[in-house]
Amino acid sequence: MNTVFTPFTLHPEKKILFGTWGYSERQLWHEVRRLMKKSRFILYILLPLLCAPVLLAGCSDMVLFNPKGPIGEAERSIIYIAIALMLIVVIPVFVMTIWFPWKYRASNTKATYRPKWSYSGKIDFFVWLIPLIIIAALAILVWVETHRLNPYKPISSNVEPVNIQAVSLDWKWLFIYPDQNIASVNELVFPAKTPLSFRITSDTVMTSFFIPQLGSQIYAMAGMQTRLHLMADEPGVYRGQNQQFSGRGFSRMQFKAVAVSQKGFQEWVNKAKKSKDKLDLARYEKIEKPSMGYPVTYFSSVVSKLFDHIITQYNPMFLRPSPPNEKYGSVQGRNDRREES
Repeated sequence: MNTVFTPFTLHPEKKILFGTWGYSERQLWHEVRRLMKKSRFILYILLPLLCAPVLLAGCSDMVLFNPKGPIGEAERSIIYIAIALMLIVVIPVFVMTIWFPWKYRASNTKATYRPKWSYSGKIDFFVWLIPLIIIAALAILVWVETHRLNPYKPISSNVEPVNIQAVSLDWKWLFIYPDQNIASVNELVFPAKTPLSFRITSDTVMTSFFIPQLGSQIYAMAGMQTRLHLMADEPGVYRGQNQQFSGRGFSRMQFKAVAVSQKGFQEWVNKAKKSKDKLDLARYEKIEKPSMGYPVTYFSSVVSKLFDHIITQYNPMFLRPSPPNEKYGSVQGRNDRREES
């Protein structure tokens, strides 16, 4: 039998792994296996625990799971139900992935050895039945909740909704309050516990309007309008953003959605009405120019039917020749300006 020798000694009188006499190959193999068994605890338990903080570092701000409105809460429930249904398959798979190799390992003499086994009707039955049940449950859930949470469907409430017209620009958001005849850039203020009725469009490429804690992302498209109904259950400051890539300023195309009390909202309206800025077509042309980090701006008045004008300018039936002294008066002219910028 061959003997393994080592060039150094940890203890001069004991036959340990690095002793003077060394181990035989069989003894060395048994020693390695013993050390490997001890290392399994580190490999399977401690290593995932050590890696967990790094892997979960990006989940510290999971606003989707901290909703502040009825739509957001309903969508969070759908996510939880969908995850629970999928875990019915995922958890057994992970358990069997560990249990099967352990039970049928070569050293387990108690395991039944069936080299000619190839089919089980019971296994086949459950392999097909369980996914079919899950898919059916998900289909029913999606069908019912899609109709119940239709973004075009107004939220039932005894309070009159606040009408807001949202316009997506490069790379900022314009909010028009037609009932109050005011507007703001990159700040959306509204009363809590009051339904919000949005009309949304774009005067640039397609973007998406999303306030994660209130729910329901929806697209904003040039020449079209989409509808959205939201509500905040409590006062707070929520992050609004564009989720659709729209150019180099995409990452900074965010706004503050501020839910306040009814009194606070009226005070904010009065504050906006005191602004010296007025949103007419000339001022809108300046705002519409591509820019990043546009400051929050209030307008004390808004030119009549500005939102409808923004939509209809992309419809060939409503287009008119641009004035000769306005280089960028037409849609094509503004597109040329974007390319120049």
